[in-house]
Parts: sequence; structure tokens; C-alpha cells
Amino acid sequence: MDFNSLFQFLQELQDNNHKEWMDTHRKRYQQIRNSFILWLDELDTKLAAIDPDYYPTPGKKGINRINNNLLFHPNKPVYKDHFAAGLDQKSKQGDFYIQIGINECELAGGYWKPDNKILNSIREAIDYNGEELVKILNKKSFKTIFGGLIPDENMLKTTPKGYTADHEHINLLRHRTFAVIHPLTKKEILQDDFMDKVILVYKEMLPFRRYLNQAVTV
Repeated sequence: MDFNSLFQFLQELQDNNHKEWMDTHRKRYQQIRNSFILWLDELDTKLAAIDPDYYPTPGKKGINRINNNLLFHPNKPVYKDHFAAGLDQKSKQGDFYIQIGINECELAGGYWKPDNKILNSIREAIDYNGEELVKILNKKSFKTIFGGLIPDENMLKTTPKGYTADHEHINLLRHRTFAVIHPLTKKEILQDDFMDKVILVYKEMLPFRRYLNQAVTV
């Protein structure tokens, strides 16, 4: 995968963010998109080999559309400034997310603003066995790679219904988003061992994602 070409295309697209430009460069876009899909396919195979619970997700299924949804976000530009995909997509909300763009590059996973049913399931798991999640979050290598949970701007200031203010894990129970992010630099992405880096981050994130996915499926 020639990520330099991907970055160059995205930069030109943002400088000419309209359908006419895209139509003129459609063939080039398709070539880059197909190359990214093939790269995702290779990553998909490698992740399946190291994770017995991995849900195979071919690149063509995992890749996101480059068009913004203007119906719900009419003020956004026509096209996104990144290519992105979700792998291990048995539960779309809890997938392993990859984003490569000109403004933000990241690897992420977990549940971003889940619906009440999923959120309640996660809170029930924390109530039952929050010590396991705390242990995962406090692991030195996990904190080095992710820092901690994504700061939650919608975090409750009070207590969730059914829980008390003196609950041992009240700070976790107040969260409405349970996800982590590992930022990537362009330099890292252009390295020959970039896929190895992605796999390393996947492995470190795996106990966290397993905890959450078990919470919402049990």
C-alpha cells in the first residue's frame, strides 16, 4: 500500500472538495481505495490468525464511505478528509477502528455513545466485576499506548439510575462512552513495519474490547 499516494490524494481532495473534482479523479480514487482494501484484507487475515475470537471482516465490508452524510450534517464538506475502516465487525459499535487522514490518524475501539441497552449492559458488568476493567485500564503498557478512556464530554455529573454515589466504581459508571484511541503519526504510517504496529495496538486493546463485548452479549 502506497500511503504517500493516499495522503497526497486526500490533500488534493480537501483543496477541491466538490463532486466535479472527484468525478474527474474518480479512477485515481478507486485505485487508492482498492489498494487500501487489499491492505485491510491482509491485516484482516493476520488479526484472525492471532485472535481466536476474531470476526473476519474483509476490507470491502469494513471500509467506510468517503462521502459525508449531508442529510444529517448539511454544513460538512462533501467528502471526508480520511480513509477509515472497522474490522472485527461482529458488533459494529465495538469494532477495531482504523482512520488514516490528513488531519487525524488513529486506531480506536470500544463503544462510542452506545444506545441505552448497550450502555446498561456495560454498567451491569462494571457493577458485577468492575475490578477487571480497572485492572485492564491501569496496566502500564495499556496506559502507555492509550492513556485511558476517551474523555467523555457527556459523562454524568450525578449517579446512573440504580446505583449509589458511594459505589466503588462510580467514576466508571458515570461514563456514556467506553472507548480508547491510539493516535498515529504520518511518519509511523509510512514506515515499512506499520502493519506490525497496528497488530501490536490491536493486541494491547484486546482485553478491553473483550470485556466490553462480553458485557453486551452475555
